[in-house]
Amino acid sequence: MVGFSLFFVSLHRFLTSDMKYYEVNMTIEPCSQDAQDLLAALTAEAGMETFEETETGLKGYAQQQLFDEDAFQQTLAAFPMEGVTISYNVSEAEDKDWNEQWELEGFEPIEVRSKTEDGRGERLLVIHDGRHLPSDISHQSSALMIEIDAHMAFGTGTHETTRMICRQLLNMPLEGKRVLDCGCGTGILGICALKLGADSCVGYDIDEWSTDNTRHNAVINRVDDRLESLCGDATLLCSYAPEFDVVLANINRNILLQDMEHFVRVMAPGATLILSGFYQADCQMLADKAITFGLHPVTTTTDGDWACCLFR
Repeated sequence: MVGFSLFFVSLHRFLTSDMKYYEVNMTIEPCSQDAQDLLAALTAEAGMETFEETETGLKGYAQQQLFDEDAFQQTLAAFPMEGVTISYNVSEAEDKDWNEQWELEGFEPIEVRSKTEDGRGERLLVIHDGRHLPSDISHQSSALMIEIDAHMAFGTGTHETTRMICRQLLNMPLEGKRVLDCGCGTGILGICALKLGADSCVGYDIDEWSTDNTRHNAVINRVDDRLESLCGDATLLCSYAPEFDVVLANINRNILLQDMEHFVRVMAPGATLILSGFYQADCQMLADKAITFGLHPVTTTTDGDWACCLFR
């Protein structure tokens, strides 16, 4: 499985739960990475929660009671890539301990590099699972090291969107800042901010497994005294004042549009909002929404088809 296959919800959460899921095998002709990424983003709105790449397309997984096959078929019929056709079949998902498989395999160290402000040097962030760290990396005293025990939650640094936000954080003065991590997954973004000097972080996620994993990773990285992890959606923010200096959200476009009002309400004067989890084509839509809340676009970075936007 590739990075984006963890993009929406952890495989562990449903394949080891009591809920029943459908496995939807989608064949894309001709098959390409762009078509796979776009299909994953679009079919999420029909109830798909996570995806696995195949040689001919994608496998998607959806709760049986939430799968909207009519909406799914409409999405396929209106697929926006010219010359691409998609067929599919539906079956019940196999019960399998995906979490055990993930823990056995882990992931190779990921390096995120960013130029220093004067342009003469480079800052290095290394994300690793504690088992595959080569000695030539572990002995780099200048590197910022983050250990992530992922447990199948999204956010190991393998995905372009995670790396882009980490790169933005490497470029920011974070000393003393209060950070909010929306849809925290493994907690990697909040942990990164804390290791770069942020004073505290509040993270939340709709998946209880993710919030537990965030706490676990905070302990591993010795920042648990400064990181609070909550289970719920953006309505949790109603109990917070406008107190956050940096707000991070690596979530799909529709959720960002829906929740942006909540983000802005808890931002302190002069605060920064960093958004990712969407395609370059979505940037203008998100910028237009942000402007209605008094935010100003500062910069946009891209990695492949994915984008990351910074607002103040």
